[in-house]
Amino acid sequence: MIHLDTSFLIRALCPGSPQERQLLIWLAGPGSVSLSSVAWAEFLCGPVSADVAAIARTLLGEPVPLGTAGAERAAQLFNKAGRKRGSLLDCLIAATAIEAGVQLATENPRDFERFTAAGLDLVS
Repeated sequence: MIHLDTSFLIRALCPGSPQERQLLIWLAGPGSVSLSSVAWAEFLCGPVSADVAAIARTLLGEPVPLGTAGAERAAQLFNKAGRKRGSLLDCLIAATAIEAGVQLATENPRDFERFTAAGLDLVS
């Protein structure tokens, strides 16, 4: 399984983009593609139409919720990464992927590389 972060999802919904092509390959393959509820919320906070949101939801299904273990792991990541302002969402997205044991596809690997030592497997 692969989780998408917000940056990858935004680009994947642009017709003809490399991310769209990659998403279609993953969707046609044997694994599944999803995203965390945190990434979903971040996506919906952007300038996105109801039609585009519906397409994304149809393609990706129900977002993966952040449970207690994920919240605790996110707090650990946040504290170990220096408690940087604006990084909590990345910590939450990374923690959800780590807890689910899945890869995270991102267009912003610099935002997530610091979590690889904690078990995050990046696809960029």
